[in-house]
Amino acid sequence: MTGTGIIYSSTTELAASIQARDVSACEALDAHVAQIEEHNAALNAIVTMDIEGARTRAREADDALARGELWGPLHGVPFTLKDAHATAGMRTTTGFPPLDHLPQRDGTIAARLKAAGGNLIGKTNVAMLLSDYQSVNPIFGRTNNPWNVDRTPGGSSGGAAAAIAAGMTPFDIGTDMAGSIRIPAHFCGVFGLKPTEHRVSMEGVVPDPQGGPRPVRIISCCGPMARTIEDLELLHRIIAGPDGHDTDVPPVPIGRMPEIAIENLRIAYAPSLPGIPIAAEVRAAIEELAEELASRGAAMTEAPLPDLALGKDMMSLGELIGMVTTAFQPSGKKSPATVAQYLEALARRDRSMVAWDQFFEEWDVLLMPPSMTTAFPHCEPGSPLPVDDKSVSYYAVSAHTALFNYSGHPAVSMPYRTDRTGLPLGVQIIGKRWDEPRLLGIAKALSQLTGEFRRPPGY
Repeated sequence: MTGTGIIYSSTTELAASIQARDVSACEALDAHVAQIEEHNAALNAIVTMDIEGARTRAREADDALARGELWGPLHGVPFTLKDAHATAGMRTTTGFPPLDHLPQRDGTIAARLKAAGGNLIGKTNVAMLLSDYQSVNPIFGRTNNPWNVDRTPGGSSGGAAAAIAAGMTPFDIGTDMAGSIRIPAHFCGVFGLKPTEHRVSMEGVVPDPQGGPRPVRIISCCGPMARTIEDLELLHRIIAGPDGHDTDVPPVPIGRMPEIAIENLRIAYAPSLPGIPIAAEVRAAIEELAEELASRGAAMTEAPLPDLALGKDMMSLGELIGMVTTAFQPSGKKSPATVAQYLEALARRDRSMVAWDQFFEEWDVLLMPPSMTTAFPHCEPGSPLPVDDKSVSYYAVSAHTALFNYSGHPAVSMPYRTDRTGLPLGVQIIGKRWDEPRLLGIAKALSQLTGEFRRPPGY
């Protein structure tokens, strides 16, 4: 295995090849560095690198294998991390100058990936403070989509999605407060998992150089982005579970991904959400996939969604995000919420969570779009976006994903086809809380129809 074979191997395949000594950790690193050197200038996906440190780690990994030592399931596998994770001695910025610093220690996710044998190459670009659907910030500038550099790769994990799609890294770990894993995965044609809220520790995410308290304790979560469902499953098992720091993470067992037959599934589908615009091609893709699944024996129904006021849910989500993301905003921008307002917002959220829990007692998963459109052209944040022949609110981009940040349910975004302009068009499935293994098993079953990762032209 050389060159393209290395850089477009899945994480699990590359790890197995290194452990079998068919490929050395040094060869794996060099192949990815060569791809970065060839393509990153056009994409600006990877914004911080430590090649010498990674080469040292790769040599150590090869020497360890020669001695019969195995560090873990990622032994010698190079990877990147979204620039929102604390990484010891490697610049971390969250795209915001006041947070630009060199952390003294790794956050939980970086520490667990390294303990599993992974070799950190560098960091991928983000939206400033992770707060936009495009990945651009005043420190590193704008990231472009490898399928069309005039389009955004999405945000805030856009650098991660672009780097994975372009073969510059086998995986990354995104954050997701309103679709920041799933929308970039959809826009760039890769796979992404938003786990159940509180399944993965947030310790070390958006680190404060001044040692302040964690700014985000609800709504947001961290999850893997990669090129196969098997990779999502492996990475989720590595990063999930209690760590002794994030006290919100319960000791819920993490099982293995089961094999699931399509004909045994009960699948609800929704081509869109009430009152939310959707591109005709995106709607058609969901409807056609639903027909294909029905022809394979799945019980498919365009089921009525929980009887909730979507507008109020989205408003409550916005309120909660506003309440938990003001820590780094200049003083005087907005009045802080009162305790009573916060508790009322949580009570409204509880009602939504219970309603969706009841929905998933009847259905194995909900199939729906990850967004109203495929990757849109770079633009000023907040600008209206074209959806077919209509001009639509910029903020509707995340309506199909943010609803499940609000409810806390796990969701997978997976590539399906390309649209008429050649851009990736993905689908999203949502499942029961705390049952990521079954959700991933269902995603694997559906991938028989949706297909595998496809490389962008020219990469």
